Amino acid sequence: MKKLVTPLLLLAGLHTAAAQVSYQPPVFTDENRAQKVSALIPAVEKIYKEYAEKNHLPGMAWGIVVDGKLVASNGYGYTDVAKKVAATPKSLFRIASMSKSITAMGILKLREEGKLKLDDPVALYIPELKKSPALTKDAPSITIRHLLTHAAGFPEDNPWGDRQLADTEQELLDLLSTGIAYSNAPGLTYEYSNLGFAMLGRIISVVSGKPYQQYLNERIFKPLSMENTVWEYEKAPAPLLAHGYRYENDAWSEEALLHDGIYGAMGGVITSVEDFARYVAVHLDAWPPRDDRETGPVPRHAVREMHHPWNFTGMFNRPKKDGTPCMAASAYAYGLAWNRYCDGKVSIAHSGGLPGFGSNWRILPEYGVGIISCANLTYANMGYANSLVLDTLLTVLTPRKLPVSSVLEQRKQALIPLLTNWSGAEKSGLFAENFFADQSVALREKHCREVFARVGKITRITALIPENQLRGAFRMEGEKGTIQVFFTLTPEHRPLIQQLDVWEAHR
Repeated sequence: MKKLVTPLLLLAGLHTAAAQVSYQPPVFTDENRAQKVSALIPAVEKIYKEYAEKNHLPGMAWGIVVDGKLVASNGYGYTDVAKKVAATPKSLFRIASMSKSITAMGILKLREEGKLKLDDPVALYIPELKKSPALTKDAPSITIRHLLTHAAGFPEDNPWGDRQLADTEQELLDLLSTGIAYSNAPGLTYEYSNLGFAMLGRIISVVSGKPYQQYLNERIFKPLSMENTVWEYEKAPAPLLAHGYRYENDAWSEEALLHDGIYGAMGGVITSVEDFARYVAVHLDAWPPRDDRETGPVPRHAVREMHHPWNFTGMFNRPKKDGTPCMAASAYAYGLAWNRYCDGKVSIAHSGGLPGFGSNWRILPEYGVGIISCANLTYANMGYANSLVLDTLLTVLTPRKLPVSSVLEQRKQALIPLLTNWSGAEKSGLFAENFFADQSVALREKHCREVFARVGKITRITALIPENQLRGAFRMEGEKGTIQVFFTLTPEHRPLIQQLDVWEAHR
């Protein structure tokens, strides 16, 4: 063990500029991430092929995005069964409700342009809504944020909403003018509403002064070079367009393709894996917060806002590979689903399902990986296949690690010698004003003396593991035991130690 430096020498630098917070974003420490993923492609292809065969998918395409790049993709089966047109990553599938986050991004784009606020009443932009009496007299006004998070109080409408895709704006306004039924008061709970996202499409049209499809084409698709992405299937190149199918009586029957309309804002986008990978890259690029220049259609902070768990939806069990339970929390963000699993992993995702189609995309922001899969079978559960693939990829990928901030490391180095000798600690300038008022120096010294006596001579001090810029922990390993040291700093300009916990830990 290195010789301990005296407290006075270490504390001499506490009042210098070097003690200020210097932000460092978390970084990947494993090398050749893309190559590691590429090595697993045979296993990935096996998963998708077996899933396609077992579930009678006419055709499907998939892609994996790592650090902003589409590193692997493929297609199986047919987009047109009769003509035997092969499905590829260039094939154009209707992605259904995967469209919702694109509509949400359009709303945030208008917010960033200063043209609306998320807590504006919807009736400000769609006055026809005023003709529908609220469920209760004390119900709040429905806001744009309520629509984004499925909290407007509308009933779940998946079976009905899917068949409204081609409705015109006037048909939507007529529906609202005749009055709509509510299942809950706004802001109370989560209930999935395609109607709500159709209304977001109308808001985009009203505020931008152009059809929402045109606005999203110009402000999102074009900047991302999503050149083959369309809303109306008649505008898609025929050789690339995936036909939709239903599997019944051991045979595929073709579903009629639905035209685009006002409900396209909830599920109308037609795109390819190659095009959508560019959109996925925008979501991955939003993490972590940093000082780099902005390159996306909306600022990175707005994309991270889209990922925030705004509306809690419940708990569910996703067992681990060995079958042990793994409870997860679920919430709805802005046009996206948020899940946090028992091991701390967070995924951002959304599925899509319409007559003839099923799709799913998801990202793990802290792992820098995203996945897309699309199939041309009614309500194909591509989320299950994507989960299996992600589990495989995570065997070689590790999350970003947060570097230790300079101020946190300085406080650690100054703290170490004081733990064995608290003489002069009150005048050291290391501790916040609450510290010795919360517990006297005599009690702290007594506790530390007892702990150090039990573990014996210190032989090694581990590196500090940060929780964030101003909180972290490290260990002091002794001949007979180990001491865990945790401390957290104040929000002051020159952060000081406000809390310190020292205890004997298990090795």
